[in-house]
Amino acid sequence: MGTQELWPELVPGGAPEVPVTGPRRWWAGPLDVEGLVVAAVRSCAAAAAALGAERGAPVELSVDVRDVAAAVESFRHLRVDGRTAVGFAPLSRFFPTADRWVRFHANYPHHRAALLAALDVPDDDGADLPDRVAAVVAAMPAEPLEARVRERGGVAAALRTPQEWLAHAQGHAVAQAPLVQHGLDRVAGGTAALPRGAALPMSGLRVLDLTRVIAGPTATRMLGALGADVLRIDPPDNPELLDQYLDTGFAKRSAAADLHDPAERDRIEQLLPRADLVLSSYRPGALARLGLDAAALRERHPHLVVVELSAWGTVGPWGRERGFDSIVQVATGIAHRYGTDDESWRPGALPVQALDHAAGYLAAATAMRSLTRREQDGGASARISLARVAHELLRLPVPTGPAEHERPPVRTATVPSAYGPVEHVPPPLGVGGRPLGFPGPPQPYAGAAPVWL
Repeated sequence: MGTQELWPELVPGGAPEVPVTGPRRWWAGPLDVEGLVVAAVRSCAAAAAALGAERGAPVELSVDVRDVAAAVESFRHLRVDGRTAVGFAPLSRFFPTADRWVRFHANYPHHRAALLAALDVPDDDGADLPDRVAAVVAAMPAEPLEARVRERGGVAAALRTPQEWLAHAQGHAVAQAPLVQHGLDRVAGGTAALPRGAALPMSGLRVLDLTRVIAGPTATRMLGALGADVLRIDPPDNPELLDQYLDTGFAKRSAAADLHDPAERDRIEQLLPRADLVLSSYRPGALARLGLDAAALRERHPHLVVVELSAWGTVGPWGRERGFDSIVQVATGIAHRYGTDDESWRPGALPVQALDHAAGYLAAATAMRSLTRREQDGGASARISLARVAHELLRLPVPTGPAEHERPPVRTATVPSAYGPVEHVPPPLGVGGRPLGFPGPPQPYAGAAPVWL
């Protein structure tokens, strides 16, 4: 299914057709994961082509399903100095409760600590820690447990069916929202010319990256591959997981800044007049306290395009809650759809973290489409949530036909870095008939100064 058929509103007017090659089905399962992620990447390619044409530098882009499949599994294929990347932590998994199932996310130390505090389980590294957690969880109903963990600052979701999710107040709120929620604000003085004659669609444009984990960094990684100067800012007291950073750290520079410190906050503010785009993925409301939400940013700098990513959206009872792809799958009913059919039924998961990756490519597409219109319409803002992407996946027709069985080797590249050789998956786009690559390896985490090139 092409972008034009799935999301016609996301395709810029006059955008050239982006050809897609490769098998229609790649993964077995009850949902059209291929349709979702390929359409997201194709929308990104269409927006990039339109932006290049607007800047007087047309570019021929193409998409191969096999490259998309590799890109959304990039973490699995990542090798750092020969070692495999470290994935989910031991507590980031399903646990049976007194009445159903629950899933926690405890990859980050502060979320792990919050989870254990909510369960009154001592925080240690004993090998039996998952068993002790399981014993506590087994005696509690899932939904009160979900609420208790969240109240303590942890991340949890009780398993729901798709029907139960739509009957939930948050599910209802998400279903009523558009896939991409555009801001209605128009700020005087927001029009700004795009430099002409770019080598790539985003060449010469500056992106302030206030994102973490997968979805947002995937978007900015793609924009960097398309030529942008991407500067990622992380808090020094809550660093990103190293392998997570190395997977999505290509085509950007990494700096640390405590945004609660007035002096460091002022340094970031000084970047904004020369920035073109700000992407953020912090929990809704977190950046508003610092004046870095879309409304405040565009009030001070009306030329900016601001794209905000979140787990659950910004309205409804969970509008300010934390969340991750795996957790959204559980709450929205995806994990139930992928449950096993044998006697020992248990919930399952998508073959890849498709919500994160689809949201990331949609964010990149939305950003480039807004930049294409900036000279006429001025700056813009938009919001995308993983939960709304999940709703999109659940509404797609169930795919037919067998999944691809004879798969070719994954196309990877290896580059030297400060962390040793990094084997990685290149971007999922072809440019002029050739694969697009990253301009270099991930830079040392938090090793750059917060300045534009």
